[in-house]
Amino acid sequence: MKITAFVFLFFLNLFAQAQEKDERIFWTEDRPLTWADFRAEPEADHDFSANTNSGISLGWNYSTASGKPVFEYEVKAYFDPNRSWVQDDIDESDELLAHEQAHFDISEIHARKFRKALSEYEIGRNIRQDMKRLTNKFEADRKAMQQAFDRETNHSENAGAEKRWLQFIKAELDSLEKFKS
Repeated sequence: MKITAFVFLFFLNLFAQAQEKDERIFWTEDRPLTWADFRAEPEADHDFSANTNSGISLGWNYSTASGKPVFEYEVKAYFDPNRSWVQDDIDESDELLAHEQAHFDISEIHARKFRKALSEYEIGRNIRQDMKRLTNKFEADRKAMQQAFDRETNHSENAGAEKRWLQFIKAELDSLEKFKS
């Protein structure tokens, strides 16, 4: 009986997880972030005002069913509202929101770079390993840029550095326009 109850609870938990709605927001030019998008409870162990949880997702398929190799892929930059937060006692300023949007934009920059690399990809014998290697590379690059952005702007406190970064981010997005989603 204990095993049956455990199995039932295990599958009930899996079913509940499967029913959770994916509320990620995928990057588009016409959908900037708003403060309402930051739904998670603030993390107490951080000394900064807000946190953007964003990243890159990759889906791909390789087939030879038609007699010739077909490689399809989709790379998206996403923002997770259920893991992004703003401190309760913070003035939700336009400047701070622009800083958080820039974090999302940095994810889009790396999604575009990833799309560019995949558009130039030559199908080889180790496609699965290649996709893993490329995913790891672009994720590491994305994280490094996110950290440099926060370090150099002091989490949006350094207005001069913030302005330079926002200009740089816009220039990067513009230079990769061909690879936007």
